[in-house]
Amino acid sequence: MTLPTTTLGRTGLRVSRLGYGAMELRGPGAWGPPVTDDAARTVLNEALDSGVNLIDTSPDYGDAEEHIGRWVSHRRDEFVLASKCGCPLADGDPAHVYTKANVRAGVERSLRRMRTDHLDILMVHLSPSVAVMEAEDTVAEMRALQDEGLIRFTGMSGELPHLPDHIAMGVFDVFLLPYSALDRSHERLVEAAAATGAGTVARGSVARSLTPPPEAVPEPVRRPLAQRHARLAAAHLDELADGAPVTELLLRFILGHPEVHSVIVGSGRSQHLRANIAAARKGPLPADVHTAVLDRLGGV
Repeated sequence: MTLPTTTLGRTGLRVSRLGYGAMELRGPGAWGPPVTDDAARTVLNEALDSGVNLIDTSPDYGDAEEHIGRWVSHRRDEFVLASKCGCPLADGDPAHVYTKANVRAGVERSLRRMRTDHLDILMVHLSPSVAVMEAEDTVAEMRALQDEGLIRFTGMSGELPHLPDHIAMGVFDVFLLPYSALDRSHERLVEAAAATGAGTVARGSVARSLTPPPEAVPEPVRRPLAQRHARLAAAHLDELADGAPVTELLLRFILGHPEVHSVIVGSGRSQHLRANIAAARKGPLPADVHTAVLDRLGGV
């Protein structure tokens, strides 16, 4: 069975409804087990072999861009490549800066790392305010990179409180935003973004909610993950899964949103990738199961 695809809004790009998130390939300093070169090569090529053709990454993701360049750059015409801008250029520097110089320098480094001459989508990372982007001419520099052929489309990796303003700007072709059965706070914003003609890509930490987050995870990230884990455990969604993994239920829930074009799920392990692909091939949940998931997890 083939992996379902759809058109990513006005970009016209045909993308798989399941995308691959490269965060788990970040290497040293990762919250989970380190990923070897062999594992990275295997999982990236298996994703492409299985029909996953949207790869989302970032300069913030450690070794991820290097892995993409090393292991699948020879297959560049087979996938849509999205990365981020505004990220630190120096290792260990947490500051995100949205100046024209930093945006351009980051893109040039990403292109070198991934051994490609263009990014299909360049997204602003970490959802800065419109005021910050206007002060730094962030979007103007993205347009210049677009004119030069170094990027094809612009995007925003956004979230509340600034995401409504990002959508109202009318300049971004793609939005990457949080959405899952456990976090529906951006549900109406998915619809608002799609209504402008933009492509929408969901990110949701589906698997991370199944187990308590490790102590190594920074507290601002660990706290909401722990809360989601507690909600998920209390909902007993395994009773609705008909023997399937709960991760499958959660992934298929996201695919049931008619305005979500693709959902990014990451893993450094082939068995997890294969399970996600099998789930995506089944498509959205039946309507009654979708409703039952909503009932058990509560409101937005």
